[in-house]
Amino acid sequence: MANLQPAKQIPNANRMKFYCDDNRCISCFACSVACSHSNELEVGLNRRKVITLYEGVEGKEKSISIACQHCTDAPCAQVCPVDCFYIREDGIVLHNKETCIGCGYCLYACPFGAPQFPRDGAFGVRGVMDKCTMCAGGPAPTHSQKEMELYGVNRIASGQVPMCAATCSTNALLVGDALSIADIYRRRVMAKYANAQDYQTKAAHQIEGATP
Repeated sequence: MANLQPAKQIPNANRMKFYCDDNRCISCFACSVACSHSNELEVGLNRRKVITLYEGVEGKEKSISIACQHCTDAPCAQVCPVDCFYIREDGIVLHNKETCIGCGYCLYACPFGAPQFPRDGAFGVRGVMDKCTMCAGGPAPTHSQKEMELYGVNRIASGQVPMCAATCSTNALLVGDALSIADIYRRRVMAKYANAQDYQTKAAHQIEGATP
């Protein structure tokens, strides 16, 4: 069993983070399909989604891949009445399905819609919650059948990146510690915009066009 610790703050620089570069995402849905296939998710569960934003200008649509953002101050963990969530030392937010009671509070608290609830029974009773694990498994013996059945594949323990990022053909979906992700994105911006200034910001996420 994993050593379950109460939700706590981890220094942002060392936290594992996802970042989707909307300048590279081509809305192919490969990340979503790869996630569902590798984790053997039942029909109706989607840990990763691809959404397209329309700004009213034809040809200027932006697509982005979204899943659990593994927040520093995870709101899901803050509202869970049974404390089924825990945060690893690397910042990955996981939960214990054997503790979850399926109340749905985490779904209401999450701004990204990450928590998923399968229907359990003929009358659609809510089952226990499922969400992106960043391919880090869960509180079951590593690489065990139980871990696979409850939480999906554990690629992190094998030194591999999550399947969604490994499948992305345009390298739009990045994953790693916050500083590395920020550095990659900074270099991409500097390469694309010749007159861009490097402000050496430390944020893992920077909205394009926003004042640093």
